[in-house]
Amino acid sequence: MSYKNAQELLPEPLMKQLWEYADGELIYVPSKEKKTRWGEKSGARRLYAERNREINEQYRNGGLTVGELAGRYCLSVDSIRKIISSD
Repeated sequence: MSYKNAQELLPEPLMKQLWEYADGELIYVPSKEKKTRWGEKSGARRLYAERNREINEQYRNGGLTVGELAGRYCLSVDSIRKIISSD
């Protein structure tokens, strides 16, 4: 995304209104399209949710320790604890 000069894009009446509210300020104009959440397009959100479900299941039903899960999933012990406590 690059900056655009508002005077080159907007009609004069709208520029006059903008100057009333944000003279000289940098403003962000969001897209009117619906935003997607992180990882929804790539599928990462779904993959991490499935991984976390597996970790919880293996901890609760599989009898694996936090340390064993950390090694199995290449995560820190603290990360495993967060996953387990969030469910």
